[in-house]
Amino acid sequence: DRLRERVALAEGMGDDGTLAPEAKERALVALSRFGERLKGMPPESIRAVGTNTFRKAHDEDFRHRAESNLGTRIDVIAGREEARLIYLGVSHDIEDDGERRLLVDIGGGSTEYIVGEGFETVATDSLHMGCVSYTDRFFAGGKISKRRFDEAQTAASLELHSLESRFQALGWERAIGSSGTITSVQAILEAQGWTKHDITMKGLLKLRNHLVDAGHVDSVRLEGLQPERRAVLPGGVAILLATFERLGIERMTATTSALREGLLHDLLGRIHHDDVRDDTVRRMADRYRLDTEQASRVESTALALYRKAKTGWEINEPDHPKMLRWAARLHEIGKSVAYSGHHKHGAYLIYHSDMPGFSRQDQIYLASLVGAHRRKLRPELFRTTEDGRRARRLCVILRLAILFNRNRDRREVPGVNLRVDGDRLELKFPKKWLADRPLMEA
Repeated sequence: DRLRERVALAEGMGDDGTLAPEAKERALVALSRFGERLKGMPPESIRAVGTNTFRKAHDEDFRHRAESNLGTRIDVIAGREEARLIYLGVSHDIEDDGERRLLVDIGGGSTEYIVGEGFETVATDSLHMGCVSYTDRFFAGGKISKRRFDEAQTAASLELHSLESRFQALGWERAIGSSGTITSVQAILEAQGWTKHDITMKGLLKLRNHLVDAGHVDSVRLEGLQPERRAVLPGGVAILLATFERLGIERMTATTSALREGLLHDLLGRIHHDDVRDDTVRRMADRYRLDTEQASRVESTALALYRKAKTGWEINEPDHPKMLRWAARLHEIGKSVAYSGHHKHGAYLIYHSDMPGFSRQDQIYLASLVGAHRRKLRPELFRTTEDGRRARRLCVILRLAILFNRNRDRREVPGVNLRVDGDRLELKFPKKWLADRPLMEA
């Protein structure tokens, strides 16, 4: 079952990230309808993400209202994570013929470029240009002309310069396009008889000429063009033309799968214990040559303490133990920069790294835990997390686990009796265990 509504959230967006009131209202109304459809579904089977417009918008109040209307959290994902998910969705929808592929996805405010093989990406990038933003910028008021098209294509070409040589060096055998602009363009070209299959440069030039001759979006009459795509078609076509020119594409096949299908496959992986975030943390630990044995000891102790505290401290959301586990695995990552202040270095590395599978909120949360695992535990360290109180409690558990394993002893930490009551925490240790560790007792 599919439900889709186009709201053009980026339409009329200010340079400072301010969303237009009309666009916000359209989005909130649509999300309310989506929320009705989601009622009764288990939370772990739902995932909602925000892409380019949510990344650029500085409007936390709107995001909270959107989440309230939808009835679930909206994860804001980075451009490269969006690209990974799009490729995941497309790669499950097409035949795995062993060829290297170039995938292009033109959204409302950004365009994602991916080179991949099978189900794995080789290179990803996200450029700040989309069918809505470019139509607003170069075709204001719906006016279309050769000069406006030239300016839009030149701007898109300049954006593509950052990835052109890198992607061409990787090479590909097949070009694929996904999402609304590209599927609409292919439908138009086929309906007009400008191409039998796929999208070609010759067909795109005929489409551009037709748009220029029309002079205004309201005058565009094309078989295969859906009414809701009409207003943003010029910006999308300009980006697609520049992409063909700069990357030397001769032919592109459109597919209907994209981000939505990628999210479903990614969610299935999480449900079936194949969470890409685990792989991301593992790769980071390898890259920075962390002491995985020590991290494993801290993780084991932290999870044991968590199981005793989760009910009393109300830290029993599905991602709480995962965040604790990942923080335990990466808490020493900052030592790769310097020992002094390594908790701060660690938080910085996690906050600014590309971490496949993690939303922006996830990374902020994880960075906060790692950044607060030593020195004074100040409440302001968690002001950027969505639930500072629970994050602080998870951090207390992490700090205790690190403390109990400070000797880096391979012997297992014996069972510690832990009780929580509000913000109070009571620990009872086995006889003589604390006495044998005077530094810890101090």
